[in-house]
Amino acid sequence: MDEKIVKKLHQRIEERNGQFVQDQRGENKVDSSVEKKLNMHKARGAEIVRSFVVGDVMRTSTFRNQQYIDYRQRSEYLIHLKDQLYIEEEVENRRAIFLKGALVDDMICEPKEIERGATIELSMKDIESNRSIRAYNRREAVRYAERWWDDYNPVYRKFTNNCTNFISQCLHAGGAQMTGHHDRSKGWWFRSNNWSYSWSVANAMRWYLSGAQSGLRGEEMESASDLEPGDVICYDFDGDGTWQHTTIVVAKDANGEPLVNAQTANSRMRYWKYEDSTAYTPNIKYKFFHIVL
Repeated sequence: MDEKIVKKLHQRIEERNGQFVQDQRGENKVDSSVEKKLNMHKARGAEIVRSFVVGDVMRTSTFRNQQYIDYRQRSEYLIHLKDQLYIEEEVENRRAIFLKGALVDDMICEPKEIERGATIELSMKDIESNRSIRAYNRREAVRYAERWWDDYNPVYRKFTNNCTNFISQCLHAGGAQMTGHHDRSKGWWFRSNNWSYSWSVANAMRWYLSGAQSGLRGEEMESASDLEPGDVICYDFDGDGTWQHTTIVVAKDANGEPLVNAQTANSRMRYWKYEDSTAYTPNIKYKFFHIVL
């Protein structure tokens, strides 16, 4: 790869990274994705005081005099909120486009955290009963979420849109038992090359959690602040009744609000509202589930 192009890409990454911190921002126009994150944290009384970024080139291609560079960017943000400091991490897949050696575009290339087939709904008769009684180990669920938020456990299948599959793995690590094997429209389960809709599809998990009467189930809470580490938040980005994303609470911030881990756009200790997401719309709706077994 042309060293001049690599240098320009590095400069662009560092320039964007510097925009997150006030004393490095200067007078230049702020990138729109940076502005969304800054505004979200400002509204909750938080500030990014340090930012660190690295990028790895994944592939390059050329078409009609344009050079496309796909790269993976990992960012860490040191966030100050009241008397609390914590680190948020995220990974973005991005594409930079060069024309005759000049950078003409640099964009996020994520599947918008939306899962295909997320229109499945489970009725009450589809819910399998699980009569075994055991406690939900929130510490183990969170420990799993921290271990695998930016990696993929080879025991399970990896999906292109992996958010709900990841949350199911966290819940299972916390002691939730699988039920309803073999019928994909029933229960909550994973077996080698087969799995239930509720295991892997955000919309199906949302309805499963609110419909189950025993075993893995979710008690709907009024607000995000009512949740504890190990609980689950479901997201309907468009507000149209189709639930498209799932996260797990791993901590609470100094305001008592959840910080979450998630995959698809892999994130750690992310503020739960997702107002900085590429999929966010003003019509977004949330469901807050306190997990019980």
